[in-house]
Amino acid sequence: MTAKELRIIFYGTPEIAAIELEHLVKEGYNIVAVVTNVDKPMGRGKKIAYSEVKQKALDLGINNILQPESMKNPEFIDTLQALKPDLQIVVAFRMMPKVVYALPELGTFNLHTSFLPNYRGAAPINWAIINGEKKTGVTTFLLNDKIDCGEILLQKEIEIKRETDFESLYYEMAEKGKTLIEDTINLISKGNFSTIPQTQEPTKPAPKIFKEDTFIDWNKTGEDIYNFVRGLCPVPAAKVIFTDVDLNKDYEFKVFKVEHKQCNTDKEIGDFWIENNKNLMVKCKDGIVELLDLQLSGKKRMLSSELVKGLKINGVLKSK
Repeated sequence: MTAKELRIIFYGTPEIAAIELEHLVKEGYNIVAVVTNVDKPMGRGKKIAYSEVKQKALDLGINNILQPESMKNPEFIDTLQALKPDLQIVVAFRMMPKVVYALPELGTFNLHTSFLPNYRGAAPINWAIINGEKKTGVTTFLLNDKIDCGEILLQKEIEIKRETDFESLYYEMAEKGKTLIEDTINLISKGNFSTIPQTQEPTKPAPKIFKEDTFIDWNKTGEDIYNFVRGLCPVPAAKVIFTDVDLNKDYEFKVFKVEHKQCNTDKEIGDFWIENNKNLMVKCKDGIVELLDLQLSGKKRMLSSELVKGLKINGVLKSK
């Protein structure tokens, strides 16, 4: 049986998974079903929203879309068995039980957005940039009962450049992932392939990032802050709250781009001020961070020189 004759079930939810699904369909692979998260109410109007993968599947004419609340649901498992898949592919989906991942004769493999075993977890792209890595990659591996710990099939290295942010790396990984998934399907379809066991020792972690994790710590170096900002750009975005003590007023910003300047100043760490009527400056551990691209809460995203025109601030604000 050739690679494109294999009966494949595809699992995924976010945009990167939708990109990989579209590529597989357009290249002629036999996707017999798509599994994604259940529809959820979104926004103020609580309008029901589809996952990116469901919407893409519908756009591609795939009608066999499964959305189980529980991966252990007997009816769901019966449906999978009736489809008689030869292979399953997972891209950014939740953990699945052995009864599901062990179902196809050729197994189930996952595309992970890091060079495993580094950065196992929910946010590998963000953390690689935040930690100042110069390289990362994409990995395909066989699923087992531990998160991101299965035996490695193939890997492709990716350079993290100085200007790389989360968004640019996300789409580069999506593009590299297309080839890696195809190569992995071809490898598995031919049989007699070898895998690389992963070390089980702790590696650089990549835990999920919550809102409270996105606030800039001005006690860190300018380089650390620079990496932190680009690692969260444009979503969920680095954040900062400055307080005008005299007016008892808070200003909350999302920050998308900064520049670090090593210099001496009599300001205290966390002080925020406007310089030359256009530059937004903050004192950090080893100099000054200039905020270049940001968004004041309730306003649109803009360059600092544009934002300053609408700010009525005199003197110094303190970071909260």
